[in-house]
Amino acid sequence: MSQVLVEHREQILWITINREERRNALNEEVVRSIDRAVAEANADGRSRAIVLTGAGDKAFCAGADLAKNTKGFAFAADFARPKHYIVDLFKRLQECTLPVIARVNGHVMAGGFGLLCACDMAVAADDIRIGTTESKIGVTPMMILPYMLRVLPARRLQEMCITGEQFTAREALDWGVVNYVVPRAELDAKLDWLLARVTDKSPTAIRLGKQAYNAMRDMSLRESLEYAQVMVPVMSSTEDAREGMAAFQEKRPARFSGN
Repeated sequence: MSQVLVEHREQILWITINREERRNALNEEVVRSIDRAVAEANADGRSRAIVLTGAGDKAFCAGADLAKNTKGFAFAADFARPKHYIVDLFKRLQECTLPVIARVNGHVMAGGFGLLCACDMAVAADDIRIGTTESKIGVTPMMILPYMLRVLPARRLQEMCITGEQFTAREALDWGVVNYVVPRAELDAKLDWLLARVTDKSPTAIRLGKQAYNAMRDMSLRESLEYAQVMVPVMSSTEDAREGMAAFQEKRPARFSGN
């Protein structure tokens, strides 16, 4: 059975880590499979969003698989090939111009928390727990720290990394890690509600908006203003922008083509 399930549900690509018996822990096959699925969805022209989740109801993702037979997945290094495949996946998610939404159906630990932080939005069940537990085994969450720095308030980040303790879904909501927390029975309904608010919008505006967000986040204020004034005419020249303006003026629903 595949360790990652990839399924088109109308306009949405669902990616499910299918290792329930290992709490959906990450190994090389899982990471590379998610990477491929995200790349294909970003290029196929029919997907409007990506949902990332884990099988079952106990874990979204427990982080790196630390079982003895995994040969130290999280910490092994090939100095002839220093680029780690988890970094490839994080870069892929950074470059993806489709909205990526985490369906947080269970606990989120260590590298799984990095995966959550790499998504654009997240809906979580109210009984999940999150944590970066690496300090308990003598290391720090180095690989996911770049994303944690972008998502978490500084003192909360330090508390998570230093103590290695677990926190609740409500705390994750208060810290801005997830967008919504709902009772488990309402998780999919809330996800569908959020997806509906995404898929009726202009695919072109979303693509350009994500590209601009990721670019500006790494710029100074002056650089981001210069970038914005160049992008405004680019954005305004798209078919979706013209259709959106026409629909507004004609007081009708827009029919976006994604061009």
